Formats: sequence, structure tokens, C-alpha cells
Amino acid sequence: MRALMRAIDKFSLTHRRFGIRRLMLYIVIGYAAYYVIAQMDLSGMFLYWTYFDPSLILKGQVWRLVSWIFYPSSGPIFFLVLMLYFTYFIGTSLEQEWGTPKFTIYYLLSVLFNIIYGFAVWFISGTRVFLVSDYMNLSLLLAFATLFPNQTFMIFFVIPLKVKWLALIDAVFFMYAIVADLIAGWYFNAFLPVVAVLNFLIFCYDDLMHYLRPYRTASTKQAINFRKAARRKRHEEAAHPYRHKCAVCGKTDAGFPSLEFRYCSRCSGYHCFCIDHINNHVHFQ
Repeated sequence: MRALMRAIDKFSLTHRRFGIRRLMLYIVIGYAAYYVIAQMDLSGMFLYWTYFDPSLILKGQVWRLVSWIFYPSSGPIFFLVLMLYFTYFIGTSLEQEWGTPKFTIYYLLSVLFNIIYGFAVWFISGTRVFLVSDYMNLSLLLAFATLFPNQTFMIFFVIPLKVKWLALIDAVFFMYAIVADLIAGWYFNAFLPVVAVLNFLIFCYDDLMHYLRPYRTASTKQAINFRKAARRKRHEEAAHPYRHKCAVCGKTDAGFPSLEFRYCSRCSGYHCFCIDHINNHVHFQ
């Protein structure tokens, strides 16, 4: 997974124009428009012509590869609005943290994994799985909680709750959905939550391992590496007339005195980056 993630990071850095800026805004608008049209269509034909069906896609109805993403969930309109706001906030926050190319790849991978799974089930068994975007949206919450575990949300605008606890509830919901489908005999549907979090496991594997590693071992190794890096940095400072140099663009505090420099805690060693690249670089391993 690390090799794949490094390739994604490298692609995102070298193709900064790739992706769709404010992708979640378009997703939310499309979802809301889909819901309004579906409510106005009393015949149900709109929903019939837009759900995911591999057999119909192979017959030329290729729009079904995308239209299922906006298939509305059942429930009161209040919960729909709350879900759309929550999804938009989390999605835009992840895009600001990762950058547009990386976030676009994250979302498109989730869509691609679902489509591949839907076709695989149809080719193997001849049955159709009902694809919806609910699990994909919940996987956004898992990624957000991994990056910002102590972010607090006001549930129903009254109850403060940290996002890491919301993610735990999310994980419990995933497990419940799997068990419920297995008990009901819907074995292929039971794997949909697993498919939905594959992109999360790829993108957040290192962060998850960081949380799961024993603190003592990690801190001891970091202290040893820090002392070695500090000695190396002192020798470098004696040879160069600057204190900070960006490992990506090469800018220094001597040439750009107003530019802010920081050090990345996720990189192995002691690597400095300017403010433009501290959150947008391939981590040294």
C-alpha cells in the first residue's frame, strides 16, 4: 500500500492541474437535484432509468456508470440536508488538506472499486448489487477522522462530539450492515461496505499504523533518528549560508526571508519544507 500511495503522491505533485476543484460541491448539487427530480416523478421511471445495472450498461446505457452515485437515500428531508452539509464540509476539508488531485483520486477510486465489484458480481453470479453512495460518503468521514481526530462537531447543533467518536459509530454501522446482510442471505451486498473503505485503507494506511504502533517504540526510534539528523544538520549549516531549505523547491530563508518554513513529522529524518509544500509533498521513507 505504501508503494501505491507514494505513486499517488508523486502523480499528485507532478499533475497539479488534475482533478475537479470543489468536487464535493458538484456532488452535493447533483445529489440534491436528483432527489428533487425523483420526488417529482410519481411514476418512478426516473429512478428506474438511473440505477446501476451491468446488463443495461453493456447494452449502451453508459450513464448508469455515474447516475447511481446520486441515487437518493430514504428518510426525512431534514436528515438529507444534514447529510449533504456534513458530506460537503468533510469533502472540502479533505481537498484543502490533500490538494485537488489527491482528493479527486480518493473519490474516483471509491467509485471505481464499486463499479468493478458490481460488474464482478454480475459476471460471476448473474445477480445485480444495488450500488449507492452512502458507504462512499461514510468512508470520507473515516479519512477525515484519521487526519483530524479531535475536530468537534455539534450534533443537531446542540451536542458536542469529537469526530473520532463519530468515526467509531461509523465503523459500528459498517459492521452492522455486513452482519445484517449476511444474516438476510444477501452475501454479495454484505461486501459493499468493505469495497467502500478500500480507498480509505490505501490513503490512510500509514496514519492508521501510526496510531496502532506502541508509543514507546515509536518515540524511541524517533529520538534516535532525531539526534542523528540534528548532527547532520549542524554540519550542513556550517557549509551553507542559510538555516532552512525546502526539500522540494530548494528555496531558502536566505533568499526568501519572508517565507515560512516547517519540518514534516511524517517524513523519516529531518526534512524541511516551505509553507507551499509542507502539506503537498512525497514523504521521505
